[in-house]
Amino acid sequence: MKIGVPKEIKTHEYRVGLVPGSVRELVHHGHEVLVERGAGLGAGFPDPAYAQAGATLVDGALEVFEKARLIVKVKEPQAQECGRLKPGQMLFTYLHLAPDAAQTRALMESGATAIAYETVTDRDGRLPLLAPMSEVAGRMAIQVGAHCLEKEQGGAGILLGGVPGVPPGRVVVLGGGVVGSNAARMAIGLGARVTVIDKNLKRLAVLDDHFGTRLTTVYATLDAIERHVARADLVVGGVLVPGAAAPKLVSRAQVAAMKPGSVIVDVAIDQGGCFETSRPTSHAQPTYVEEGVVHYCVTNMPGAVARSSAQALNNATLPFVLALADQGWQKALADDPHLRAGLNIHAGNIAHPAVAEAQGLAYTPPETLLS
Repeated sequence: MKIGVPKEIKTHEYRVGLVPGSVRELVHHGHEVLVERGAGLGAGFPDPAYAQAGATLVDGALEVFEKARLIVKVKEPQAQECGRLKPGQMLFTYLHLAPDAAQTRALMESGATAIAYETVTDRDGRLPLLAPMSEVAGRMAIQVGAHCLEKEQGGAGILLGGVPGVPPGRVVVLGGGVVGSNAARMAIGLGARVTVIDKNLKRLAVLDDHFGTRLTTVYATLDAIERHVARADLVVGGVLVPGAAAPKLVSRAQVAAMKPGSVIVDVAIDQGGCFETSRPTSHAQPTYVEEGVVHYCVTNMPGAVARSSAQALNNATLPFVLALADQGWQKALADDPHLRAGLNIHAGNIAHPAVAEAQGLAYTPPETLLS
């Protein structure tokens, strides 16, 4: 099969769909891999590394989209990329369709088969292709949050770890999943006072066992969220409903009640965000101030550490890329219910219930499309 890797064109997105090691593996399986020149430069992978791995380097994304049957990307296709997709073509990437009606319509109109990393599951019900980037984003959330607390960035001028004689900052993490646990790990490492709020008592117990007295766990209620957010210096939003829009856990009034110069990092912004005041930003202009609070809502946070992110993502995606290339989408999805959960759109049909519900459109089960 011909597999195409275009250069990412989202603002300040430096990751790449396939690293040279993954290309070599695919070529070893008998596939042809077309890589747009310069696609891996931002992640530290020059064109000669791809050529040595057996890729065919092409000039421009247009040739990639014209010739490849399977397109492997990182971020959701931008408008011009959606226009290049065609019936019979497969797209394998992050999509985050629930809050994005325009992209949903464009992919439906393309007639292509779109499989989303973020809704592929595993036997334990987890999201193995989302997890690596959630780990990165969770750890980055504290890094960027600490930076945003600096006075010059609009923050309150607080050092998260404090110093002798000065108390550390307060960090509140909404959600105790992959993002939340990694954010907590980083914040604890800096010496901050950390609270994780979640409605899953089993998850809170796991975090309590792991971090002990260094972490405070709180069951999620409206009162608990309101109380702890109001006192926080940094709040990290790390909630996720697979395939669906993120729930709005913090209202505008609750944001307004936060201390001036405090910081919100909304990692859930890819799925619409979990703060009422959140709106998508980019690495070029990552923050804005709303209700006196600094908001960091970059939709592709891991793109800032592209080399680490691309390698971590490829470790998780490569087995599924191989399955799609070796078997074709129909057999690969028929044989693997976990990969089948990643099917979001096929030939104009929405194949994921959460996306259909969020868009108010008809849902067609993947099994129906496969038959």
